[in-house]
Order: sequence, then structure tokens, then C-alpha cells
Amino acid sequence: MNLRTPLSERAVRSLKAGDTVRLNGTIYTGRDEMHLRALEMHERGEPLPIDLKGAALYHCGPIVRKDNDVWTLVAAGPTTSARMNALEPRFIEAFGVRAIIGKGGMSQPTIDAMKKHGCVYLAITGGAAVLAAKGVKRVVGAEWLDLGMPEAIWKFEVEDFGPLIVGIDTNGDSIYARVEADIRRNLPSVRKKLRID
Repeated sequence: MNLRTPLSERAVRSLKAGDTVRLNGTIYTGRDEMHLRALEMHERGEPLPIDLKGAALYHCGPIVRKDNDVWTLVAAGPTTSARMNALEPRFIEAFGVRAIIGKGGMSQPTIDAMKKHGCVYLAITGGAAVLAAKGVKRVVGAEWLDLGMPEAIWKFEVEDFGPLIVGIDTNGDSIYARVEADIRRNLPSVRKKLRID
């Protein structure tokens, strides 16, 4: 399924865990420091330099180079999303983000916030940073470069960005929970075959 940002609540609530998605439009990067600064500004009533309502936020610390005043993306692999677990529920509520892109899934409080506010988690393959960068057609700009390249907000124009798998949907269904349940169910027979007590 192809989706265009900004994403509507209706569009993301129609997605189910396991669906394959490709994004078009604009996405933003954001890691720990970006989340912290954005939430601090929100608490002080200060506007952000970008509008995250309906946005897709990519947990990514990209490698970008500047040639003749033009930013060029080199690599854009995902950051492990669990790093943002403590911040993401408030972030989703405060800014109206509709999709989080990353690897590894997220905690139950974040899943609860996704259910309540209409946000999905889109899993992207880790270790394929150069491949992920191919879906980025242009680096539109950057904010908060004082945080450093990986922690700044990067604005990317994307086309057929993905494939992305809906890892967690707005009903709280999680492919990560499914895998964990399968492991628990199969573990006794595996232990028996390996003669591990």
C-alpha cells in the first residue's frame, strides 16, 4: 500500500499488523535528543520549527554530506526504537505523529499511546542504511544541527520509501508480540529435542 504524508488518522487506523507500506511525501528524523528538546519546548509553550501533525517520524541518525550548499544523503539506517520508549508516548500525544519508523518495536506504554491517538509503528530492515537512503529523493533541510548530525531533525522528501512492515497497529496488535508468543510456545519442544533441562 502506498501512503502519502501527512497521514490521516483514518488511513493509519485502516492498517493492520503485517501490512506492507511504502511512503511518499515528507518524513522527519528524530532520535533521543530531538525528542527531549521538542518535549521541553512543548512544555514551555514554544512552537517547533516543523509541524509534526500527521507526520512520519523516522528513528534514524543519518549520514549526510554537504556539497556546494546542497545536502546529500549517504546512509539512513534505522536506530533501535527502544531508545525512545520513555519519551514516545508523550511525543505522540503532544505532536500528533501518525507513524513511527524504526527497528525492534516499542514498549507497551507507547503501544497504548498509539492506540489512543492513532499512530502506527512501521518496521524497516536494520543494517540496510544505503538501501533505505535510495527511497529518499532529496534532503529538504535540517533543524537543530547544534545537536550534531545524527541527533538533528532532517527533513527528507521520499518516494516509494520502504518496504515498511506495520509492526504495531492502532489496535495494539504487534508482530513482535506474535513472534515472542511463538518462541514461548515452541521453546519446550526445542529444549526437549536438544536435551536441555
